Amino acid sequence: MSRSSLQSLASAAGLEPIWRDVNGVVHTVSDESLLAVLKALDLHVQTEGQVKDARLMLESEQRNSLPKLITADQGHPTEFQALAGSYRITLESGTVMEGDGADGAFLPPIDEPGYHHVEFDGQSVVLAVAPRRSFTMQDVAPGQKLWGLAVQLYGLRRAGDGGVGDFAALAEFAQAAARHGADCVAISPVHAQFSGDVTRFGPYAPSSRAALNVNHIAEPSEFFTESQLVDWPKAAAAKLQALRNAFKHFDDFDALDRFRATAGIGLERHAAFEAIHTKLNFAGDWRRWPEPFQDPQSVEVVSFLAANAEEVAFHTYLQYRAERDFAAAQAAARHAGMRIGLIADLAVGTDPGGSQSWSRQGEILRGLEIGAPPDAINREGQSWGITAFSPRGLRNSGFLGFIEMVRHALRHAGGVRIDHVMGLARLWVIPHGFSSAGGAYLRLPAQDLIRLVTLESHRHKALILGEDLGTLPEGFQPQLESAGIAGLRVLWFEKSGDRFNSPLTWSGSAVAMTTTHDLPTVAGWWQGQDIAWRERLGMAGDDVTIRAGERAALWAAFRAAGVTSDDMPAAEDGAAAANAACAFLGKTASSLALLPIEDALALPEQPNLPGTTDEHPNWRRRLPGSAADLLDRPDVATRLSALNTARQA
Repeated sequence: MSRSSLQSLASAAGLEPIWRDVNGVVHTVSDESLLAVLKALDLHVQTEGQVKDARLMLESEQRNSLPKLITADQGHPTEFQALAGSYRITLESGTVMEGDGADGAFLPPIDEPGYHHVEFDGQSVVLAVAPRRSFTMQDVAPGQKLWGLAVQLYGLRRAGDGGVGDFAALAEFAQAAARHGADCVAISPVHAQFSGDVTRFGPYAPSSRAALNVNHIAEPSEFFTESQLVDWPKAAAAKLQALRNAFKHFDDFDALDRFRATAGIGLERHAAFEAIHTKLNFAGDWRRWPEPFQDPQSVEVVSFLAANAEEVAFHTYLQYRAERDFAAAQAAARHAGMRIGLIADLAVGTDPGGSQSWSRQGEILRGLEIGAPPDAINREGQSWGITAFSPRGLRNSGFLGFIEMVRHALRHAGGVRIDHVMGLARLWVIPHGFSSAGGAYLRLPAQDLIRLVTLESHRHKALILGEDLGTLPEGFQPQLESAGIAGLRVLWFEKSGDRFNSPLTWSGSAVAMTTTHDLPTVAGWWQGQDIAWRERLGMAGDDVTIRAGERAALWAAFRAAGVTSDDMPAAEDGAAAANAACAFLGKTASSLALLPIEDALALPEQPNLPGTTDEHPNWRRRLPGSAADLLDRPDVATRLSALNTARQA
């Protein structure tokens, strides 16, 4: 087959055969990679004739298949090619609009955001009308600047927590943060893991993004440790045993039934997955289960669930308890005076062997992992070992799984941070057996997904933050800003050449941060701890000579901003750098600043080192003090006070 015909098919399938990196360098995806990705998308081609047939099939699918859901903007007409003859629109409010589409394939403008129903020619379609923008900081506190803390939930401590941070510790931490002037606490993902395999704990590789991590339930267990690291297998096993004991004494099944009735199919199938995985002791990856159990609707699965109703009820109970505790933490944050409260974190994907992939197989990519191409941070690219929604699967399902996931993230939060937000527009997909650099970009229906996120933000009155670091599609950032989705501005990247930018030039609509969980802390960066880790592990990165110049540039920016008049401290004095960085963060023009707890505490170690697994204690570090009084340490209180003072200046 010719290169041009292969590229043409790839483009029709949503792939980008040619792409441009963050430095403007143009890259061409190899034929081998294109063929492998197309095969994973059920487009098996080897000859020119097969390429032509595949093109015709895609064109026919687009032309003849009626979507289950279409999206629209508030107050604008909606193009709808399938429309012919008379139609009837029933709005969520009950208002009915009727018209005739014979003279044009457009629905009239609708001013009411919501999920409406269009009936025509004996058929019906959901019309999701998004507001002009999502709920933003201007809705929370018009013209004001707020700040909050970002924390890895598992790292919080309280007496009786069983060795891992829980929702009760989160409530205590939020109340303490509010006393110091914070209006929000952004947390690490609390997505469901695998109760049948307590060795799996990566927050960004969950079993399901439509269920909660039951390890964060506030239930005392027999496991106790003062370790600086979470022992996930031991802590999770002890927590599950304690919860099984608690379930034996549970008697409010009316409340459980009410919860079950409102939680929907996502909860039901997650509980079913957990019951099968735990009770039958199958492998953690459902793709290796006996074939009848790979289908959630098979006769064997239905029979198993009926015969093991108590086990299914137990896993439903776990979600009930987790939801109740999460809601209590948000209530505690708001009652303490926070204007936003908790900001949840929505991971970009899930474990391909987990419950979300099992539950929604037609909506999830198979045979592909997602990751990132080589860039300045990770020069060999990244493969995250996770999967995500398929563009065709989203359209064919009416975006059901995506909507369910977003609603779940916002259910008990004042906002959500969408990890790798460019995943709403395109994903770097890597065929099994290929290196990270051997992937390709797969386009997603960005306009539809952004509209749905905006609509859910409006309905929940919750902020949307988008982690927009890395290689962005052209024009994507303005698209996010127009929708009211706040990007992230991180100290390490706010530079012009070798100079760090003035805080007054930072975007007012974005969220300002000193660092993220994947990057060095301020103290660690200042001390060169990240360089030491990379040298120890043989990973590429900055060297000590480059860092010395960068330290001087950063301190010059601190002095120019007026947050310090001191001479540059020694490289060993990470605390001094953290002091200045906190005040600098407060001086940014951004309407919301999020200070990672590691920088509030001037800790040198970062939560995660991308590109490592067991070599670095990722997602395991515990904080040095109890959640209730961690912020009352004099040095910490001084940093937070400086942040408050700087933002009021």
